[in-house]
Amino acid sequence: MLKRTRKRPLLLTVIMVLLFVTACSSGSNNAEPEALSNTSNEQGEQPSAEAPLVNASGFPIVNEPVKLEIVAGLPAGSHPDWNDVMLFNEYEKKTGIDIEWQMISTSVLNEQRNIILASGELPDVFYAAGIPDGDVMKYGQQRMFIPLNDLIDNYAPNIKKLLDENPDIRKGLTMPDGNIYSIPRVYDPAFTSVLINPKQWINTKWAETLNLKLPETTDEFYDYLKAIKEGDPNGNGKADEIPFGADGIGRLTKYLYGAWGLQNRGSRHAYVDVNPETDELRFFPTDMKYKEMLEYIHKLYSEELIDPDIFTVNSSELLARLGEDVYGVYNSWDPESWANIENFTGAPVLAGPHGDKLVVSNSPLTGLGHFVITNANEHPEATMRWIDYFFSDEGTEMFFMGFEGVTFKRNADGTTEFLDEIVKNPKGLSFDQAIAQYLVWPGGGMPGIVSQKYFRGGESLPLSVEAAKLLEPYVPEETWPPFSYTTEENTRMAAIDSDISTYIREMQAKFITGDVPFSEWETYVETIEKMGLAEYMEIYQAAYERYKNG
Repeated sequence: MLKRTRKRPLLLTVIMVLLFVTACSSGSNNAEPEALSNTSNEQGEQPSAEAPLVNASGFPIVNEPVKLEIVAGLPAGSHPDWNDVMLFNEYEKKTGIDIEWQMISTSVLNEQRNIILASGELPDVFYAAGIPDGDVMKYGQQRMFIPLNDLIDNYAPNIKKLLDENPDIRKGLTMPDGNIYSIPRVYDPAFTSVLINPKQWINTKWAETLNLKLPETTDEFYDYLKAIKEGDPNGNGKADEIPFGADGIGRLTKYLYGAWGLQNRGSRHAYVDVNPETDELRFFPTDMKYKEMLEYIHKLYSEELIDPDIFTVNSSELLARLGEDVYGVYNSWDPESWANIENFTGAPVLAGPHGDKLVVSNSPLTGLGHFVITNANEHPEATMRWIDYFFSDEGTEMFFMGFEGVTFKRNADGTTEFLDEIVKNPKGLSFDQAIAQYLVWPGGGMPGIVSQKYFRGGESLPLSVEAAKLLEPYVPEETWPPFSYTTEENTRMAAIDSDISTYIREMQAKFITGDVPFSEWETYVETIEKMGLAEYMEIYQAAYERYKNG
């Protein structure tokens, strides 16, 4: 068996770093942080350890056992300890690779991940660790995260096939220096229901009670909500109905953007799209159409057609209220698997006052930092083969469906379905609770492909699929993945974007609620310009040119 000198356990490292930070906090705060270059040599080469023989294909991946340390984000709802879950225990037998999982709750993941990165005592891999796009580039250039281009070409046929068949995904992963430093989570481009999400849902029982047809324009949507408020559809003689609800105002703005032709290149770009009149980049929060949309939402809010708590209500509170049957329309996750209610159907696309009728779609590339290999990893080839399997058809099935005869059965036509142990659990466990006994995907954030064939979340249910079919014809032809920035661009963009984004969110709420009148619009625009909008758009333009030129 190959011997390996193990690093200090990561949790011990985290504790030591926290103690060090605490001890230093009473002293000077002016000292520069220690350079991170001691984690790799000047050329950025990998540690010179004799690698095990890695089989080019098939299983096992290695002929002698290998152990890897992986730091992973633990979302609520997932199996609590991935060191003792069937998925990875069985995969270890298959591959010869034993994973020592260091689980960190997603509630403290950002802080703990940054402490580990600052310590220099790195795991072999960060997995589902929520690494921001800018940090992927930053630590990649420092060679704390290693380039993956050659590893993908030589050891990851499934990932290579995905990138070859989807050039936009490859362009989104490739940094300005030409390197790929991370493996993503990808939505199957054909899985429309997950790309258009969350959706708008209408209470069909109330619509039938009031003899209302589903709204197809913004004017009809206003009339629809007003009819809900005034019509007593629940029949209790009280004005306790809430015409529209959502877990955040962003749900409503995303739904209405398309009615004003905004965010027309996808939701990965919060404030920049293409002006259809000039075919140039547009910062739309200063555009008059954006102002018109806010005026429309203000009208809904001022007439109490929107939940007055929409700026503060969270998903758990929304879910509880849905159970009380108080909403005529809501925007969030699907009514069946998430809310366990049956009297809702998908809402159609709304046409706006200028004839715009679009749907804001998500990019198939959900984010970059789902899986990175660090320079502490002595077995990058084996590691790449380990993750590549989860991009194959068989690996995707195992990840999302589990194991035949244990969690699912295979039908005569080749389709798969979960056993009653999962969908009708005898102990009364919910679907997510039952599947989390064997698998880790509830909660999301893991690298891999989310496809309709194997993913059995709410987006795969018939109601969501049918709702997506209504919306699909109105998805723009081009949806941008995230753009990448040079180190210098990322530093400037992060500073400018933080100020501008905070101000936009604050003013959006104030305009909608009426705390700031729309007569202050020009002051709002001038303030954004003074925050560095010209430089912001200059950096965006450079990133856009790199994206276009591939």
